[in-house]
Amino acid sequence: MSVEVIRAAALYGVKHGFLGRRGGVSTGVHAGLNTGTGSADEAAAIAENRARAVAAVAPGARLVTVFQVHSAEVVTVTGPIDFEERPRADAMVTATPGLLLGILTADCAPVLLADREAGVVGAAHAGWKGAFAGVCEATVAAMVALGADRARIAAAIGPCIARASYEVDDAFLARFAAADPETERFFSPGRPGHHQFDLEGYVAARLAAAGVARIEALGLDTYADADRFFSYRRATHARESDYGRQISLIGLGA
Repeated sequence: MSVEVIRAAALYGVKHGFLGRRGGVSTGVHAGLNTGTGSADEAAAIAENRARAVAAVAPGARLVTVFQVHSAEVVTVTGPIDFEERPRADAMVTATPGLLLGILTADCAPVLLADREAGVVGAAHAGWKGAFAGVCEATVAAMVALGADRARIAAAIGPCIARASYEVDDAFLARFAAADPETERFFSPGRPGHHQFDLEGYVAARLAAAGVARIEALGLDTYADADRFFSYRRATHARESDYGRQISLIGLGA
């Protein structure tokens, strides 16, 4: 099975792709294209999967990743980063051709951004903590610092856990409502004491608030589609020993 690359119309003309689990060599609970070095998968399989991912999106490019910590920290990348020296952050931006920014997810929202005219791209890992802390706005600001124009930036939100699959409790909703009462629109009623949270919609709203005019949400639910995507929450509910991570990639041509 070949690597499945999901592309967004909003990023047409930019090397990018949201990848799932299809086309990899991992087996067991990690079966498929697991690219998560933090998983208990075999290192050789992860390395091969990452190589396949790069080849499917931008052959010959240098993959750059960060040590993701669910923050709003953004790194401006100007060259390759040694894997062992990865900064602790959740987003990257670059204006350097030949680099491929990679964000790993397993329910959180991967966000890819580009200003084609300026030659600036960005990638963000937007779980609820990072999105709440402002990772989307910080990524846009870092792109602007490299010469991007907010009005020209296009963004795409890739596969993530959908509202129907994302149950949260009253305390979770209260945290958001206290920060901004208008965010209650991203929650719908669930069973007593619980709600269904629209992470994708929330991330889109934060991007819009940052001045991004063109936002494409792919509407793909990682939890509900086990054949295509890894899901932390699904693995937890199934009491599996571990889970894989998919990768989302964006870069500028060399």
